[in-house]
Amino acid sequence: MLKNKLSERDVCTKYITPAIKSAGWDINTQMREEVTFTNGRIIGQKGKFTRKKGKRADYILYYKPNIPLAIVEAKDMEHSVGSGMQQALEYADILDIPFVFSSNGKGFLFHDRTGNNETKEQELSLGQFPSPEQLWNLYRMAEQIEENEEDIITQEYYTDGSGKTPRYYQRVAINRTVEAVAKGKDRLLLVMATGTGKTYTAFQIIWRLWKSRTKKRILFLADRNILVDQAKSNDFKPFRGQMTKIKNRQVDKSYEIYLSLYQGITGAEEDKNIYKQFSPDFFDLVVIDECHRGSASEDSAWREILEYFSSATHIGLTATPKETKDVSNIHYFGDPIYTYSLKQGIEDGFLAPYRVIRYTLDKDVEGWRPVKGQRDRYGYEIEDRIYNQKDFDRKLIIDDRTKEIAKTVTKYLKNTDRFQKTIIFCANIDHAERMRQALVNENADMVAKNRKYVMRITGDDDEGKRELDNFIDPSNPYPVIAVTSKLMTTGVDAQTCKLIVLDSNINSMTEFKQIIGRGTRVNEEFNKYSFTIMDFRNVTRHFADPDYDGPPESIYEPNDGDPPTPPEDDPGNEGKGDLPGDDGFIPGGPGEPFTPGDNPDDKPSVYTVDNVQIKVLNERVQYIGDDGKLITESLKDYTKKTVQKEYASLDEFLQKWRDADRKEVIIEELLEQGILLDALQEEVGKDLDPFDLIAHVAFDQKPLTRKERAEGVKQKQDYFAKYGDKAKKVLEILLDKYADNGVENLESMEVLKLPDLQEEGSVLEIVKAFGGKKEYQQAVSELEDVIYQ
Repeated sequence: MLKNKLSERDVCTKYITPAIKSAGWDINTQMREEVTFTNGRIIGQKGKFTRKKGKRADYILYYKPNIPLAIVEAKDMEHSVGSGMQQALEYADILDIPFVFSSNGKGFLFHDRTGNNETKEQELSLGQFPSPEQLWNLYRMAEQIEENEEDIITQEYYTDGSGKTPRYYQRVAINRTVEAVAKGKDRLLLVMATGTGKTYTAFQIIWRLWKSRTKKRILFLADRNILVDQAKSNDFKPFRGQMTKIKNRQVDKSYEIYLSLYQGITGAEEDKNIYKQFSPDFFDLVVIDECHRGSASEDSAWREILEYFSSATHIGLTATPKETKDVSNIHYFGDPIYTYSLKQGIEDGFLAPYRVIRYTLDKDVEGWRPVKGQRDRYGYEIEDRIYNQKDFDRKLIIDDRTKEIAKTVTKYLKNTDRFQKTIIFCANIDHAERMRQALVNENADMVAKNRKYVMRITGDDDEGKRELDNFIDPSNPYPVIAVTSKLMTTGVDAQTCKLIVLDSNINSMTEFKQIIGRGTRVNEEFNKYSFTIMDFRNVTRHFADPDYDGPPESIYEPNDGDPPTPPEDDPGNEGKGDLPGDDGFIPGGPGEPFTPGDNPDDKPSVYTVDNVQIKVLNERVQYIGDDGKLITESLKDYTKKTVQKEYASLDEFLQKWRDADRKEVIIEELLEQGILLDALQEEVGKDLDPFDLIAHVAFDQKPLTRKERAEGVKQKQDYFAKYGDKAKKVLEILLDKYADNGVENLESMEVLKLPDLQEEGSVLEIVKAFGGKKEYQQAVSELEDVIYQ
């Protein structure tokens, strides 16, 4: 057997795996092959969602199940021993793995990322591959792990036997935290994007520290009741019997794991500060969820808890680290020990990508000024000045503005899916109630079927708050539209939320990130792969901020009369007022009666005006490139530049297209390179297929429509002459399918199950008419060649 003819998999089986096994690695418990550690970025095409290929390591070697020590990248023998090193180093950096190997089956190239060896890289023979103990000792020396620390660091994860293990970034976060605690660090910060499993990560950290008896009594703090209850009933369930939730201001000191609301153990009056019933050294570990909130502020009552238990280790978890002159996570916890961003989560395919539809309303841009002496709905003379976007729904209510937004949102839902879970963020409770009323009127048909189609879920409304669990339950269709202000900005695990509507002036980057996080979860069972943001207040300007790392897929600004859907579309606060600007009525506004003498000028704090026409002014479409940056040039220029990076000339593109056994592979490659084919079709021509789009836009070739190409084939009667009647009929139908939907449909055997093809017989009968499956596929390939001649 010629070694240079062996495939990469042959090289692994015959040479690399035996060498690793001979070094003492247990192939059942310490070695995994072909480990895919990301899901692959979600990309949409023609209303369907596919994924890019996930990142995959050829081998990962583990000292213990929770401690990966080495990564091995394999190549066939036609490559050099170090050919896989750069890719392996990239993966090792992502996975936080200290030792890296590349091999072609003739030997290994070894790279030590710890800096422990003077020689960074060295070649090893197959028989020199290091043992688990050798690599572990190298790692121990590099990290200066003492003997008493080793038991803590090697403590394994909790497992319930289902096979569920932490994702790679969760493992990195857990391991770094446990190792830091073992070394005596007592203030730690983890930054993980919303939807990436912070609570599960916290549970595994607590489990390992608790099982190793490093930390025996633990307090888990959150500021939303729903966060505590979700943790107790889901991720923290294995602590049952050792765990309690502090409630009704009652303390039972017989437990080891305590879950609590900040508000449940503190208060303005001393007798409500029940945390003081514990001795200051009662807890060994305090974990603070959503620590960007009150716990970050030095003068916060919540910070008193942390300072009271100052002898304990404090671990802060947040999706949005907060840095202002008054509030700082980093000042208290130090720099994050690990960060997993929204941008990385989307790139890895663990979080849903999104796009923005941005609306510019005329009065938001131009402002509105009353005529002299004009009075509002309630008879009060309106102060003469120009009112702008910042005033709307706080100082001035234009009822028609609310109605126009409700109409636009409803139009979008009608064009897409009227049962997609939607959250609308309003300026305050009163604004949320008016928005609810407007949406009820616009969706009267749906409300007639179920009154809970639209619900206001705000801090003051008990019935609305009771519906929150139903809203976030993927299997419960109602409520569909949740209208809120602040209550749902955090702590709401809305797995199937597909639409977020912004009609509130959100200036806080932290709050903005939290709101965007309501839609980032992926739920494949319920077809949730992406979500849309409708922005009526230019809040999405935050995407351009360097502090924001999760850019949108696209931005669409419809003109008046334009469809509300982008062209590529196919048809908790426990109560109000606990944050600045939080849920609350506007003094003197609707819902709070105005009486003379409320203020010196006898003026209400908010005016309400009727009969002010609101219009959408303009449309501007922007897209996000594959590098995550906003495309500032035209879509055509961006496409041309991107394509020409991959194909230097038209001939090169043509050659690749003709040589491809399946054209769909080239189309998938274009999508992976960031070419927005759906949007390009809308701009250049819906009736062009990807081949003509690229040839025209990137290489200035005159395009042909799919129908023109199909007609060209039909005129070549000699092409069909070699086939029998049934085969000829099938090819003609396939050609019509191409004219309607493009080349992708021709290449799948599934096309033969369509009704008009089934009229020609079963899949087996159709294939038989060509002489067999291979001959059928060859006929389809020849048809494609003729189409693109």
